[in-house]
Amino acid sequence: MSSSTGKRKVESSEKSKSKQQKIEGSKISVFEGKVLKTESEVRERDGYKSEIPQKNSDGVILFKDCKELRPNLTPKEVLQAGSFGGTYFRPIKSSVTGLKYNKQWLELPQDWLEGLDIKNKVASSIYNERVNTYGKKCGGDLDMWESSGWIKAQDPYGWFQWYCRFYLGRRSKDDARQIQRWKNCTGPKGRWKNTLIGKIVKTGSAYDNMNISPVIRQTLQHWGYKLTKEDFEARKRILAKQNK
Repeated sequence: MSSSTGKRKVESSEKSKSKQQKIEGSKISVFEGKVLKTESEVRERDGYKSEIPQKNSDGVILFKDCKELRPNLTPKEVLQAGSFGGTYFRPIKSSVTGLKYNKQWLELPQDWLEGLDIKNKVASSIYNERVNTYGKKCGGDLDMWESSGWIKAQDPYGWFQWYCRFYLGRRSKDDARQIQRWKNCTGPKGRWKNTLIGKIVKTGSAYDNMNISPVIRQTLQHWGYKLTKEDFEARKRILAKQNK
């Protein structure tokens, strides 16, 4: 298959995923594709070509065609752990696309959602911090993300929606920007990761003490990352040298 043919197939599948309906004068985009259980089935349905990444022995997720993106939580693990106050795939109205969206979680491999209460832990309209791993609310709302210019039309729900699709093998023109956002948050010089490590070092606590900055820990989880002993020790050594 030529690259142009493959591109047309992906574009076609993207367009067919959701159906726009006129309901009381408003355009509503609802997922209309075939609901499938596994990653391989979803990849075939949506025409995604890049390989599913694998974790190395340290638990880092390695993308063969992207060395800079190195999360350690898969999209499934983020959802299963308890994230976004249970609201990520709630019905939304996007000021970027002008559409309303509903039931977009049906696009995902359904085994990612196995055992989850969709109404309360995936698509709730009410943020419930008790759903979150660390029991704290974090992050802004959709209006803030949109007004900050962080949302693009292809992924109206934001970074995590992009991550789900990228993980499954989609590649797009927005990848470099989204990868840079991840690096800014939790890469080697990532603001939130290094802030968390700094707080742990300052208090003399263990790297996995959940009482230290649970809001930051929850934020990092939403970006596909959980602090590891290896990353903590590496940053701690850097801080020690800086303070000499």
